[in-house]
Amino acid sequence: MTEPAFLAAISSSYDTVADTYVERFPPSRLGPLGHAMLRAFAEVVLAESKGPVADVGCGPGGLTAELAGHGLDVSGIDLSPRMVELARAAHPELAFSVGSMTALDLPDGGLGGLVAHFSTHHTPPAHLPAVFAEFRRVLAPGGHLLLATHLGQDEHLRPAEAYGGHPVSYEWYLLPGERIAALIDEAGLTVVARLDEPNPKGAGRSFAYFLAKSKDP
Repeated sequence: MTEPAFLAAISSSYDTVADTYVERFPPSRLGPLGHAMLRAFAEVVLAESKGPVADVGCGPGGLTAELAGHGLDVSGIDLSPRMVELARAAHPELAFSVGSMTALDLPDGGLGGLVAHFSTHHTPPAHLPAVFAEFRRVLAPGGHLLLATHLGQDEHLRPAEAYGGHPVSYEWYLLPGERIAALIDEAGLTVVARLDEPNPKGAGRSFAYFLAKSKDP
């Protein structure tokens, strides 16, 4: 089966920017609210002991390592082979693999938690229902999703370069938070907490964290 063009663009673009990305975006950039949401996610997953956690769109693995530091049994998955290579080098104690959130190589109901941390905004909106359904498929009943994403008013951006002038071909799709929450619900997950964070520069796109729980079948 031919890989969708948007997946090829994401993979090749992040292969191109991976080394610069590591230099510019350490996990510490999240700030106190982002770290608080990660801790909350870890606490609810550990309390319910429903299985391991997957960090989907893990990039160079810094966030995966932070989740492991909170006591989670976590592994990372990313579409970019170069990102996975860097993650394995930086965190050899953790497992990382190349894969797509559109078709996760994971069994049904095997995860206690799944994190998609700023990794879904390159997905065309028409494909998001299938992506969220895939998240639901791999989560155990009562398992938790932590989705962090950029927000916007149905904005479609086509940057030509990123991270210091590297050429990229991925696209950005910025949806309102209410639309994302509705898509999560339609996939069979209940949003139990949401945190909206304005842009720290006071203008431009904002951010949101959605903590959701898989509904019983």
